[in-house]
Amino acid sequence: MNEKPNDEIDDEELDGADSAASSLSATVPEGTGGRLDRFLAEAFADLSRSRIKALIEEGNVRLNSAKAPGTILSASRAVKPGESFSVLIPPPEAPLPLPEDIPLDVVYEDAHLIVINKAPGMVVHPAAGSPNGTLVNALLYHCGDSLSGIGGVKRPGIVHRIDKDTSGLLVMAKHDKAHTGLAVQFADHSIERLYAAVCRGIPSPVAGRIEGNIARHPVDRKRMAVTPTGGKWAATHYRTIHAFAHNGHPVAALIECKLETGRTHQVRVHMTHIGHPLVGDPVYGRNHKLPSTTPAAARGAILGFTRQALHARVLGFVHPVTGETLRFESELPHDMTSLLNALDPMRLGDT
Repeated sequence: MNEKPNDEIDDEELDGADSAASSLSATVPEGTGGRLDRFLAEAFADLSRSRIKALIEEGNVRLNSAKAPGTILSASRAVKPGESFSVLIPPPEAPLPLPEDIPLDVVYEDAHLIVINKAPGMVVHPAAGSPNGTLVNALLYHCGDSLSGIGGVKRPGIVHRIDKDTSGLLVMAKHDKAHTGLAVQFADHSIERLYAAVCRGIPSPVAGRIEGNIARHPVDRKRMAVTPTGGKWAATHYRTIHAFAHNGHPVAALIECKLETGRTHQVRVHMTHIGHPLVGDPVYGRNHKLPSTTPAAARGAILGFTRQALHARVLGFVHPVTGETLRFESELPHDMTSLLNALDPMRLGDT
C-alpha cells in the first residue's frame, strides 16, 4: 500500500539487513471453509488480507500434507478442515532512513500503533533536503523491534502527514494490519481531525464550509491552489473562535478547521482561497497586508511569527485492531499561545 497519499516513497535496502525469516502455521478447524487468503488473514491478525495475498503469490505459503505437500500460489484456493498451512514471512527490508535518538512527545502507544504530538519544524519522512532528523528516523529508534514491517518493509506506517512547520497530532501504524485499518478510515473520511489556526483578517461569515478541488499551482509548483478543473476534491469546515480587530479594522482570528478530506496544504489553501491566509505562512501569506492601525505589539507578533500558525489539535479514530474509539487532544504550542496573548487586547466578543 502506498504510504504517502500524494507522492510515492522509494526505499532502498541497506547492507547488513537482518536476514532472519519467520514462519507461521495454522490448521483449518472443523466447519471452516472459504478462500485461503481469507482463512490466513483471520488466523494471523497482524497480517492484512492484501499482505497475505502477496505472500501467497510470491510462493511463501505451503500446504503441509503427507499426501500432496507443496507451495500454494492461488489466494482463492478453497481450504478444507484439517489442512495445515505454513506461511514464510521474509525478513523486512531495512529502510533507507536510519534510527535516530530524537526526543518524541508520545501521546499514546500500544503494540499496534503510536500517536505523536509533532513539534513544529520536524519533517515527517526523509526527502530531498531533509535526509535525516525526521519523525520516521525518530520512530525507528523509539519503536525498535516493535515494528513488524509494513508491506514487508521495516518502517513506521505513515498513513497521513502534516507539513514540516505544522505542529500537532499524528498516528502511525506498527504493523500491516493496523496500517491497513487506519488507511481505510482515512480513505472513507471517518477520521476526526480538528485544526486550530490563526488567520489574517476575520472570516465573513464567521463559520462556513469551503469546497474546491486542490491541485498544483499552474505557475508556482511549490504551491497548491483551488482549481475549477483537475486536482482532487477537498472540503474544509471552519468556525471563528475569537476575532481580533483595532478601531474597527479586522486584524486576525483564531479559527477551528474540521477536515472532510486530507489534501496537501488543505487548510492553508482553502483559507487563502477565501482571503484569509494563515499568520506566518511563508508560501500563501506573503501578499496580505496588515491594517496600518494595527498596534505595534500585535504587528510585531504577526510579522515575527516564523511558521504557519496551524496546529493539529484533535485526532479521533477507531482502533484498527481492538475496535475501541480513541480521541486525543493537544494543547496549543507555546509560539501560538504567545501570538494569541499579543493579539488579546484587540479581542472582540466571542463569536
